[in-house]
Amino acid sequence: MQQALQTNKQFLFVIIGIVLTTLITGAAHLYLSMQPDEDLHFWFLLNGLGYLGLLVAFFLPQFARIHNLVRWVFIGYTLLTIVLWFFLGSPSEGWPWDPFDCTIKVVEVVLVILLFLDWMKSKQIAAKPR
Repeated sequence: MQQALQTNKQFLFVIIGIVLTTLITGAAHLYLSMQPDEDLHFWFLLNGLGYLGLLVAFFLPQFARIHNLVRWVFIGYTLLTIVLWFFLGSPSEGWPWDPFDCTIKVVEVVLVILLFLDWMKSKQIAAKPR
């Protein structure tokens, strides 16, 4: 019983982490879309809205049947954002990298890790005999 309670607390930590990191990342991209000197307004807007849409799809019961697919799309979307940052963001402009950008990329890496942990937990739950 104690072990099951501990496992549920860890799983709750993962879920809360997914929500928080997604909201931080989505808000950061929406913030960047509103900056007057930003060349990629439209792409940041789409990226921020995409994060929020994926977060909603991740938790809506209507998507429960395809939850695993939504999770992998979420992971791929986040990884694509990280990769594109190297080509379009601070690294493409040379040194020094923008600390705000780097912070958001760390948050995105944490999001990918949390989504992967969620996948691992769902595999454990599916493998348990009923």
